[in-house]
Amino acid sequence: MFAVLKKELKSYFLSPIAYVFIGLFLLMASIFFYLDVVAYGITNFENMFYSLATILTFITPILTMRMFAEEKKEGTDQLLFTSPRSITSIVFGKFLSAVLILIITELLTLIYFAILKFFGSPNLLTSSVTLLGFLLLGMSYISFGMFASSITENQVIAAVLTIGFFILTWFLPNFNEIFSSFSLINMFDKFPSGQIAIDEIVTFLSFSLLFISLTIIFLQRRKSVK
Repeated sequence: MFAVLKKELKSYFLSPIAYVFIGLFLLMASIFFYLDVVAYGITNFENMFYSLATILTFITPILTMRMFAEEKKEGTDQLLFTSPRSITSIVFGKFLSAVLILIITELLTLIYFAILKFFGSPNLLTSSVTLLGFLLLGMSYISFGMFASSITENQVIAAVLTIGFFILTWFLPNFNEIFSSFSLINMFDKFPSGQIAIDEIVTFLSFSLLFISLTIIFLQRRKSVK
């Protein structure tokens, strides 16, 4: 797993992928830092993450759409299936590499926290809880994006499936409250208020594990028919 993790991280930074993801995220973070924090004259670091959670929906495919789709299209997926490493270690290696990119990106947002700290007293606990919730949300997005990439050889289709699925979950609660538990972005909304929501943490982790497991199962079946 660690060999795959190292290889994937290297590929992210040797290509424009990591830089485009981090750059777009920080660009939007700067915009929302001004619109949601500076413009109101407050020092609530967590405020901008309400908007950034929406942006994450659209930029997560930058990290995930090529994970398996590119290898399938180029035929290099055969190397995966004949590798001495297990499918499970490969999937977790790819998943964790994308999560590490997200963690690096989150750490860079502490620049804005430092700016607020210079001018006021942002709440460290609330900010930390917000970053935790954002990481859990991102892990859920990455797990589904990875699954979408595993079922198609077209990166664009993988990206559209990922974005479309999460946009759909935004609107499901409007049809029936029973669907509110499927709206990850709504569950995230509790974290910027400083609440460590155990139910939401369990849901995020369960969602991530579900789609990691589905990815492993799908790839195992493909391997068995090769």
